[in-house]
Amino acid sequence: MTTLPRITASQRRARLVRRHLLAPSSRQATAEAAAEALIGLHATDPATVFLAAAARMHAPTPQAIDAALYGTPAGPRGGGPVLERIRCMRRTMFVVPRSLAPAIWSATTAANTGRHRTDAQTVLGDALGWDEHRYTAAEQAVLDALTDRGEATAAQLAAAIPDLREQITVFPGKPYQTRQRASSHVLAVLAAEGRIRRSRPAGSWTSAQFRWTSAQPLTRIAVADAKTSLARHYLKAFGPVTVDDVKWWTGWSLTDTRKALAATGAQAVELDEGTGYFLPEDLDTTQAAPAGPEPAAALLPGLDPTAMGWRHRDWYLDPDHTKPLFDRNGNIGPTIWWNGRIIGAWAQHEDGHINRHLLADPGREARTAIETEIGRLTGFLGTTRVTPCYRTPLERHLATKRAI
Repeated sequence: MTTLPRITASQRRARLVRRHLLAPSSRQATAEAAAEALIGLHATDPATVFLAAAARMHAPTPQAIDAALYGTPAGPRGGGPVLERIRCMRRTMFVVPRSLAPAIWSATTAANTGRHRTDAQTVLGDALGWDEHRYTAAEQAVLDALTDRGEATAAQLAAAIPDLREQITVFPGKPYQTRQRASSHVLAVLAAEGRIRRSRPAGSWTSAQFRWTSAQPLTRIAVADAKTSLARHYLKAFGPVTVDDVKWWTGWSLTDTRKALAATGAQAVELDEGTGYFLPEDLDTTQAAPAGPEPAAALLPGLDPTAMGWRHRDWYLDPDHTKPLFDRNGNIGPTIWWNGRIIGAWAQHEDGHINRHLLADPGREARTAIETEIGRLTGFLGTTRVTPCYRTPLERHLATKRAI
């Protein structure tokens, strides 16, 4: 019987600290480098992008992260964005490095854009009587308006294009029934196809009210090649991982997951959860590295890609701590990390104070390092107030307390 190489939980945590830039020595100079280390930053909550990048940068500023997302002002030294905001893994919004965007988009979204278009046409056809001609005309009106204006919010586009103002009832008869403009479906399909993109928000960096602007569609890569590329990047950033981890993180079918893993040449290893997979070149360095990670404290935002990076989390999160840290839909709130493990939560009070609660006593060294990180985060936020998009029990509790 062949014995698989074993990777312990402590070795995985040490690797997490290094690869996910949680130790001071591993922090990067730019938001692009931070995003590249993690493949992408969750972007469902706009604040997550800024806070996740800032936690992994030496000297972060909102202005530097804004420039990476939207480009610098026009002029001889101006430049375009180096990060792309796209809907990709699990049909979730991420901010990814421009160099990785074509492969990520092709591996997760490109094959489904036809279905997105068909679904949108069906919804608007059933609810409002739109036919294909009317749908196409509305799309073209959006593209023409953005060409003329440069950029516009969804509300501004709806004001200029009457068809987009029509409303449909979503989830009729349910307690959460609501009304939705036709614009949400038209814009979502155009964005999924890469024909338009989100520009700067109409407000601060915490705002979810984005402007839209025209975009050049991303280069389409053969799906099999794109999935192999994405699987390899995921293994490099998050490995070792189980098949369940890859399937959950990407949103692929089990068959596609297994094919992509096999195509990377990944090597099987033994984990506490069962069989995992690792890139061969990473196995040697991990086994040779000391089990203990570099001492590292980090305050990560809700939906941070590290906290949400695996399906199986017991090796970095005590199962007894899941309930206070997650909402009912499985979204994690702001967390405190020490040496590659979640040990608590934090929240910002309305007066700007950062409250924290430790779920276990990590010792004096950890508490001192955490206070340093609280100071770093407080300096980054300045006068900005952040409320997570998805509220969790412990975050809500901390946000109402004067000081802890």
